Amino acid sequence: MPSHADPPTAANAAEGMREEARVDEIVARGPSGTFAVVGVATFIVVAIFFLFYFLVYLPRGAVQ
Repeated sequence: MPSHADPPTAANAAEGMREEARVDEIVARGPSGTFAVVGVATFIVVAIFFLFYFLVYLPRGAVQ
């Protein structure tokens, strides 16, 4: 990676363009990893809710 002291050259400009194209390609794929993490987290929360409901709440019976 060029330092700030390097004068601008055609090689530096080409490197910057390649880097920008790489970033654009990554951004175009979208936030698929984020959706995967959100899906797993949601599944865990729902599973904990159902486990609590069926294993703790229902066995205690009705409140009198």
